[in-house]
Amino acid sequence: MKWMQFFTPAKSLDFNETEKFIANHPGDEITILDVRQLSEYKESHIPGANLIPLPQLSDRLGELDPQKPVLVY
Repeated sequence: MKWMQFFTPAKSLDFNETEKFIANHPGDEITILDVRQLSEYKESHIPGANLIPLPQLSDRLGELDPQKPVLVY
């Protein structure tokens, strides 16, 4: 893992900005990443979201396409 990636600023979006961003980037142009636990994901999630629980994220970063924007929630 590249430790410098943790110093890269991340932009925060509110609900309306997120909704607009998803609408403007359809299909597989973006990755929507849900970092909650499986039980929370099963209750409700954004359609098309990929589940990688936060404790597993560092081990599963290879599953993310570095060329796509990633929305994390």
